[in-house]
Amino acid sequence: MSKAAVVYWSGTGNTQAMAQAVADGAEQAGAQVSLFEAADFSNDLVGEYDAIAFGCPSMGCEELEDSEFQPMFDSVKDSLSGKKIALFGSYGWGDGEWMRTWQSDIEAAGIQLVADGLICNEAPDDEAVNNCVELGKMLA
Repeated sequence: MSKAAVVYWSGTGNTQAMAQAVADGAEQAGAQVSLFEAADFSNDLVGEYDAIAFGCPSMGCEELEDSEFQPMFDSVKDSLSGKKIALFGSYGWGDGEWMRTWQSDIEAAGIQLVADGLICNEAPDDEAVNNCVELGKMLA
């Protein structure tokens, strides 16, 4: 059985809802899943998981949340090589630039993603939830 972590930061609950759907999908596919808020995840935990999904909404000028999520992500990024990695998050404005930038940063670091970053506008609707479940299944 594979072990997967779903790590997220959410200001409004939208990315949290996406995180739960990703976790549900990974569990449906047979993975043992742990759900973490960004403040509770660290580089010490990376080695315990075969796959990790990271979720963060678009903030400011289409960037990652910078007080909790970005520092945590920067601290674990160098340890992600060889693991199944997925990215997801919600946005309320813009066109998804933060996700494209984040994905490019990951790929430039030599980290392979299981799929393109998954985004949804505002609260996830039924289609977005289904997409999150499918992303979770890809992690397992």
